[in-house]
Amino acid sequence: MNIAIQLLVFSLIILSISFTVFMPVTLASPGAWEKSKNLVYTGAGIWSLLVIVTGLTSTFIN
Repeated sequence: MNIAIQLLVFSLIILSISFTVFMPVTLASPGAWEKSKNLVYTGAGIWSLLVIVTGLTSTFIN
C-alpha cells in the first residue's frame, strides 16, 4: 500500500510541475487558449482526481 501512495504522490508532483510550466505559456501565447482549453480542463480534472484518490488512499494506511 505504501508503494501505491508513493506512486500517486509522485504522479501528482510531476503533474503539478508540468502545470507550473504549461499554464503560463498557454495563457501568454496569443490564440493558444482556444486550442488547448480542453487539455487544460482535462489536466485540472486529472489533478483533482489524483488529490482526492491520494487523500482517500492515505486514510487506509493509518
